[in-house]
Amino acid sequence: MVAVRRHIHAHPELSGQEFETAALVARELKAAGLEPRMLPKGNGVICDIGHGDRVIALRADLDALPLPDTKDVPYRSTVENVTHACGHDVHTTVLLGAGLALAQLAERDELPGRVRLLFQPAEEHMPSGAPEVIAAGGLKDVSGIFALHCYPQLPVGLVGVRSGPFTAAADKVEVTLTGRGGHTARPHLTADLVHALGRVVVDVPSLLDRRVDPRAGVSMVFGAVRAGEAANAIPIEGYARATVRVLNRDAWREVPELITQLIHDVVAGTGAEAHVKYTRGVPPVVNDRLATAVIAGAAGAALGPERVVEAEISMGGEDFAFYLEQVPGAMIRLGCGIPGSDVKFDIHQSAFDVDERSIGYGVRVMVHTALAALSAGAF
Repeated sequence: MVAVRRHIHAHPELSGQEFETAALVARELKAAGLEPRMLPKGNGVICDIGHGDRVIALRADLDALPLPDTKDVPYRSTVENVTHACGHDVHTTVLLGAGLALAQLAERDELPGRVRLLFQPAEEHMPSGAPEVIAAGGLKDVSGIFALHCYPQLPVGLVGVRSGPFTAAADKVEVTLTGRGGHTARPHLTADLVHALGRVVVDVPSLLDRRVDPRAGVSMVFGAVRAGEAANAIPIEGYARATVRVLNRDAWREVPELITQLIHDVVAGTGAEAHVKYTRGVPPVVNDRLATAVIAGAAGAALGPERVVEAEISMGGEDFAFYLEQVPGAMIRLGCGIPGSDVKFDIHQSAFDVDERSIGYGVRVMVHTALAALSAGAF
């Protein structure tokens, strides 16, 4: 499994282009006597193991990020400006290893139901790949779904679990302002777009905090602002772009209309015209209570109860949320931090790497989870 992970890491593929990675997964599953099927585009894999009406799904993502690999390791990326900086190579390898182990159990008639492996493309891109998997029948007959995500802040050998909100919804807002420009000596004859953009950037997030229940976990942060070039000329157009992150499902459904209205209200007094483009990203990951209990218990059985700790809430986005909109399930964090390392890794960093012992821990947790979920009457 370590060799598989290193091969995938050395040959990363961007979102939507995971053809060779998917083909590798399919070959390994076929060699184990399974019958994987490719997604319509050929960049993802669905594979059932065992028999029965009850199906438990396990999901991994395949894609890499558009970042250079700055590590000095034998398995360094061979693709310029593309690397597995989010641990998806580990996720894929863990699910493949779990599938091979579950296939052995099925051969011995020791698998009490059916397990479906979902190797998904394009987690890092919008629109993401989870809806493609669902459209291809990935959740047909599924009663519960589980996944894990690399977490370098946890030492290898630990897993983090949490019931309820786990990651945030992640949307994008683009605000374009237009108005009559002119000389900065006579702003009263113009619509001062730079001033208007400042109002949007400062006032809208502040007002949003007062219009939404603080327990909903809403965050609006601007990452780009642009208007004009000359110091003495008021421009005729400018824009600002922000992300909106929300932990609560109900609040997530309400914020697009609210934010759009707040922007128009703030701009109204400036004389500028506002155009707002609100783009949905992913819903929040909200772990099902029972599913969390199942995977926590399975992780404790696999690794020992002392290795199961409480996970923190993340304001990052994860398209595993699309599956949880359809069926109950849970995602956990897989500790992959390298003990004794002076480098404190985070995901989405060019130098990101893992302690590869996490692969074995992940495989054991996912196998135990599949068995426990198939045996749980509530699923």
